[in-house]
Amino acid sequence: MLPPELPPLPALTRAECEVVDHYLRIVDLLGRINPARGTDTYAALRAAQALPAQVAGLRDALTVMHQRGERELYAATLARALRTLDGERRAGRVTLPPEQPT
Repeated sequence: MLPPELPPLPALTRAECEVVDHYLRIVDLLGRINPARGTDTYAALRAAQALPAQVAGLRDALTVMHQRGERELYAATLARALRTLDGERRAGRVTLPPEQPT
């Protein structure tokens, strides 16, 4: 059986795509660094080492947008792209897990 078809991504500029991609990579890395969810210091260390490169990529994409005169982030469109790319689940790893009963 085939998996359900994902909804199409909204039309984005190349820079907007890079913003979304780098943002999600940062979220993934922060999820691996999250001390409330992680179990391995080496994995957290590797994620922390990779974080500056992704942050620089996000900064560069936003710089390109700003230099082109794109002064607004279209939150609704970008949120739709993030949801399509499983951003809600991925961002959930950054938060604290539910408290376990004692």
